Amino acid sequence: MTTTQRQPLKLPGEGGRLLLHSCCAPCSGEPMEALLASGIDYAIYFYNPNIHPEREYLIRKDENIRFAQKHGIEFIDADYDTEPWFERVKGLENAPERGERCTVCFDMRFERTALHAHEHGFDVITSSLGISRWKNMQQINGCGERAAARYPGMTYWTHNWRKGGGSARMIEISKDESFYQQEYCGCIYSLRDTNRWRRQTGREAIRIGEKYYSHDSDDNGSV
Repeated sequence: MTTTQRQPLKLPGEGGRLLLHSCCAPCSGEPMEALLASGIDYAIYFYNPNIHPEREYLIRKDENIRFAQKHGIEFIDADYDTEPWFERVKGLENAPERGERCTVCFDMRFERTALHAHEHGFDVITSSLGISRWKNMQQINGCGERAAARYPGMTYWTHNWRKGGGSARMIEISKDESFYQQEYCGCIYSLRDTNRWRRQTGREAIRIGEKYYSHDSDDNGSV
């Protein structure tokens, strides 16, 4: 695995074992690479019941599994329990991106991540969500810290994966691996709003499962 010249990473506090919540292969590729290069013991936790439709969910998950297997990283495949997710965000269907619905969504995903970490001997949790330029780092970190605070001795690592060339490396890895290039955040409401914007700007609606990164493509995927 080719890496950029970044400083070795170090887990916060006393260190230990890390559980990395992954939202997709493009966002987690650079964190995975950096963690491996730093010799950090970690596993991937894939819990994303927000992703809709199921075909999109399976494509994103399978891409992540492929990359994890390629580098011998443990991949923990959690439930696709969509009904509880819809219950959690009920009443927030029209909230804007980065708004309250996203906070509720992050809370749910990180709570499950923290529970698994607590039950299986992980000391630190973090997420690849923060590498995306479309996300609010403060919002994500707040949700992660709330989830970790439920368990004594657990830490949510607020590392900024975008810095030190992380964002650029994310795109490089995605192109090298020809990852699936998702074009919306993931949930049914994000898909609805993205397609609404596309109609208003004269663009075609999103076609699930068709767009992949390549060295000849742009880097405008909504990861």
